[in-house]
Amino acid sequence: MQWQGPGASDPERRPAALAVGNFDGVHRGHQELVRRVLAAAGSELAPAALTFEPHPSRVLAPERAPAALMTLAQKVEALVGLGLPRVAVLPFDEALAALPAADFARGLLGERLNARLVVVGTGFRFGRGRSGDVEALARLGRDCGFEVRAVENVSDEGAPISSTRVREAVARGAVDAAGRLLGRLLFVDGEVVRGDGRARGLGFPTANVQPYNELLPGNGVYAVWVRLPEGVVVPGVANIGRRPTFGGNEVRLEAHLFDLDRDLYGEKVRVAFGLRLREERRFSGPDALRAQIVADAGDARRVLGGAAAPAL
Repeated sequence: MQWQGPGASDPERRPAALAVGNFDGVHRGHQELVRRVLAAAGSELAPAALTFEPHPSRVLAPERAPAALMTLAQKVEALVGLGLPRVAVLPFDEALAALPAADFARGLLGERLNARLVVVGTGFRFGRGRSGDVEALARLGRDCGFEVRAVENVSDEGAPISSTRVREAVARGAVDAAGRLLGRLLFVDGEVVRGDGRARGLGFPTANVQPYNELLPGNGVYAVWVRLPEGVVVPGVANIGRRPTFGGNEVRLEAHLFDLDRDLYGEKVRVAFGLRLREERRFSGPDALRAQIVADAGDARRVLGGAAAPAL
């Protein structure tokens, strides 16, 4: 197990208040677990989160495992950003999957993490064969010296918020809906790599971003915010797709940053998605494509122009 976050090296071993879960996406439901921990910790308990890497489905059912919404670094960043000083990252492997529920509660939560309060969602499962549920955890907790509080699902438009719902919205390009479920803009991080220069030839130089994230929004054109390496956030328009006008095959993320023409090769940037403007489509040639890019850039400026740059 590895501790991450600004308090990771703190040797103090106060009893802990723990939010426990996979936290993929750190959506509004996850955020409620963290809020409950922070509110309950007070001065007596050390607030923290326990998460698992990789997602348990990668071990238990790899053929059905979904694409992750976040990298581990992004997940830790988001949890720390909510106010948690420390995040415990537990490697999920076959040994952990086979751990009996009682050993998970006693040996891990009670002894290793010194938990006095454990906050989970109502659907939380643990132990070999996912045999343990919230009721079992509460029963074991009474024997191990920690209280268990289960948090009901947070709903949006009458349905529970879940990582699955977020993934579905992202896959269809509904980044505004994904952002509403997340409680913040959907973003991906990546390194700017060299492309073929076609966009620059059309008068719209782009940052060709090689994503670190597994999941990208569905192909299309988006109004975006881009965080530069020094932390400045600028507006732009981005295309995700195969560039069918030029016969491309691989999916690329290319962002044109407004009023900025700068060499970003080799730099890390964050691309946050505001709104999908249109689907990707093939044009008759470079002139028709350029005319559409002009229109797309104008649409993106209008979408983003009334808002202050977000904190990314």
